[in-house]
Amino acid sequence: MGRRKKGDVVDGWVCLDKPFEMGSTEAVSRIRRLFNAQKAGHAGTLDPLASGVLPIALGEATKTVPMMMEAKKVYRFTINWGVSTDSVDREGEIIGRSDVRPTLDQVKAALPAFVGEIDQTPPRFSAIKVDGARAYDLARDGVDFELPSRRVVIHSAEATAAPDADHVEIRILTGKGVYVRSLARDLALALGAEGHVSALRRERVGPFSTENAVTLDSLEEMVHRGAASEGLLPVATALDDIPDLAVTEQDAFSLRQGRPIVLLPRQVETLKTRLSDGSRTVSAFQGQTLVALCQLRAGRLEPDRVFNL
Repeated sequence: MGRRKKGDVVDGWVCLDKPFEMGSTEAVSRIRRLFNAQKAGHAGTLDPLASGVLPIALGEATKTVPMMMEAKKVYRFTINWGVSTDSVDREGEIIGRSDVRPTLDQVKAALPAFVGEIDQTPPRFSAIKVDGARAYDLARDGVDFELPSRRVVIHSAEATAAPDADHVEIRILTGKGVYVRSLARDLALALGAEGHVSALRRERVGPFSTENAVTLDSLEEMVHRGAASEGLLPVATALDDIPDLAVTEQDAFSLRQGRPIVLLPRQVETLKTRLSDGSRTVSAFQGQTLVALCQLRAGRLEPDRVFNL
């Protein structure tokens, strides 16, 4: 007999408003313990020095995490002018100083060069692996290494305020793989200044935002009064941008068995008009219950991931 999994069957998403100075792994562990869930994972690491939206998947929701890794993200951050650090944040060692203080108008004029598909080199203090070791470990040990640049997409960037001469606040909408600290480093270089990220908050990851986020304190209060489910969002929340199709009980059974189902021509045409960017992914529902994530091929839905909900 297989070993029985520890914990309860809990399926859904927690949109956590992660507090400052807590790591993403610790946040997942805290949520998993609060719900006594068998399985948990997160969609997109958020640095300990950053706060904001960290979507945490429980149970069957972990099967939708790959969807969230591709989701657009919104960050709001502050650059502190005058000092550069090796980690490009306020915890690093100072590596440069300057009296240059770019104005809000100068920042606004420089930002368009960083919008669109650009080449970006990740910061040395990052979780990227170099010959099996984390870059931040190598950087702390003083090892000399280079990280290759990568193509990333920044959909928009706006300088929203300059509270004083030493700081500027910026809001960006990005694709996956963008490093805010790299953007701050490169922007400072373009302006002939020294600077580092002094505050960073993630406001959105796909359908998850600060508007539907919950804090650890509020979750603990819900659990204390036996209302933990109030802090859960449906598994299908992560599939907000994916076309859905209602299927019959018989078709749902087939999909759960890993067998494809044949669609009517009108169903195929309707789905094609709703699919975008060459995607073939469709979510199948029986009533309000998510059955499977499927691929539309040759007039059939072929199940990729089946959900036991």
